[in-house]
Amino acid sequence: MDTLSYKTISANAATVNKEWVLVDATDQPLGRLGSKVAKLLRGKYKPNFTPHVDCGDNVIIINADKVKITGKKATDRIYLKFSGYPGGQKEYTPGELLKKSPEKLLRKVVKGMLPKNRLGSAILGNLYVYAGSEHKHEAQQPKQLDLNSIK
Repeated sequence: MDTLSYKTISANAATVNKEWVLVDATDQPLGRLGSKVAKLLRGKYKPNFTPHVDCGDNVIIINADKVKITGKKATDRIYLKFSGYPGGQKEYTPGELLKKSPEKLLRKVVKGMLPKNRLGSAILGNLYVYAGSEHKHEAQQPKQLDLNSIK
């Protein structure tokens, strides 16, 4: 057996093939949607996944305002933000954020499931979230993906 013929192929920016994927968030549970989208963005479903390279797809999420938050998480979970000034800490719930800006809620959920480094920030730039069913990426010809069909 010639062991020199087996080589581990590491993807780089030149050899990665990035696709455009369209995901419909209608009646999808928020956490499951977020974890699957994070895996798509990271490229973990691809056979040439490399941990230190952005080899994931560009993901478009439509109907973000129709996502489901199950249980009491919409009211009992609390997110905090701090402006940096004394008395500048504000708290809000996922239910409030879903009504006010569903795009920010989905972006926050997916960001929490990505690596906390420069690569994670770069990968988050490949996520496009829209509250309605219209998006401006028709020229990229995204392929429709059913999230229930992937693990």
